[in-house]
Amino acid sequence: MTQRELFLRHVAQTSDLPMSGFDVNITHAEGCTLYDATGKQYLDLISGISVSSIGHCHPRVVEAVQSQSSRFMHLMVYGEFNQSPQVRYGRMLASLLPPSLHSVFFTTGGSEAVEGAVKLAKRATGRHEVIYFNKAYHGSTTGALSAMGDEDLKKPFRPLLPGFRQLRYNDSGMLGEITNDTAAVLIEPVQGEAGVVRAEKDFIHALRRRCDETGTLLIFDEIQTGFGRTGTLFAFHQFGIAPDVLLIAKAMGGGMPVGAFVSSASLMQHLARNPALGHINTFGGNAVCVAAAEACLDVIVAEKLWEKARIIERQISEQLRHPLIREIRLTGALGAIEFGDEALNMKVIRACLERGLITDWFLFCPTAMRIAPPLVITAQELQQALRIVVSVLDEIA
Repeated sequence: MTQRELFLRHVAQTSDLPMSGFDVNITHAEGCTLYDATGKQYLDLISGISVSSIGHCHPRVVEAVQSQSSRFMHLMVYGEFNQSPQVRYGRMLASLLPPSLHSVFFTTGGSEAVEGAVKLAKRATGRHEVIYFNKAYHGSTTGALSAMGDEDLKKPFRPLLPGFRQLRYNDSGMLGEITNDTAAVLIEPVQGEAGVVRAEKDFIHALRRRCDETGTLLIFDEIQTGFGRTGTLFAFHQFGIAPDVLLIAKAMGGGMPVGAFVSSASLMQHLARNPALGHINTFGGNAVCVAAAEACLDVIVAEKLWEKARIIERQISEQLRHPLIREIRLTGALGAIEFGDEALNMKVIRACLERGLITDWFLFCPTAMRIAPPLVITAQELQQALRIVVSVLDEIA
């Protein structure tokens, strides 16, 4: 059997795209470039969906993985052992966050961080209701799916968890729906899969006030927007408020599988008592993954990559122009190129791939092309990518 046939037979598929010849056999990657089995190069304009923000196989991350793996890879992760990678990372992250966000519960990814945060909110408040927003994406596990703001992806898996209620994003008039029965409000400060829709500052401030009035925990999902992607280290820094719980993953590990929910020790203690082990996992806080996360955060902070995100935003705004583009929505280095036509968007994405440029679309906005390059992309590399997009649009036009 060919490599493609083996791929389709033994690796479970999440869509029909590989069946239609959309797959690429990548053999290695470095920086902003991926290489396939034929030696063809691909410029990465989406960072594995906002994961490889410091580029692929960053030397600092590779060194950290190799060094830690030679010491130990896995111990008990329920708090029995004081593991220095976890302590160092938690201390460093806390130094960059508001004082109320200083206790880190490590997970293996974003969906698991959502699940843990929802359990924390229910346990800490004694309430059952969770509010989320239309076109929200928080993951695909059952709890996270219960907070997904799109019925097409939810309906085949119902019944989901009870007590989840949807409000309209950026609609302050609906915030009265948050009551003394609400355990938590789960929100993305910038909705990624909706096609880069930014929360309005007045809305976020009104939301914070309403949560304070009702004793409701405000959970910010920064799984996609965190670690410099939107022009500040975390998007919530742009609103002048702090959440009660912060969700992180994706760019956290420099390519390694790690995530977390972050809150205060006083809130986190609810998961340690009545019952003990109220929330646990096997691999969250894995020493190798956390060592990689520490190296990744070191790079982001040392190079102030959130400033690079703002430079990327300006370059795209200034250099990407074409009559087929209806709108460009940008928040730092997270962007949506709106064509207003799903078929056209897919045609552009496929043609870009053929020319060696990796792009993507959005789950709840298939008419727009995703742009989320590694934050280390050079001006020359980004210019090359934008030229490919424009050349494709010229041919289609």
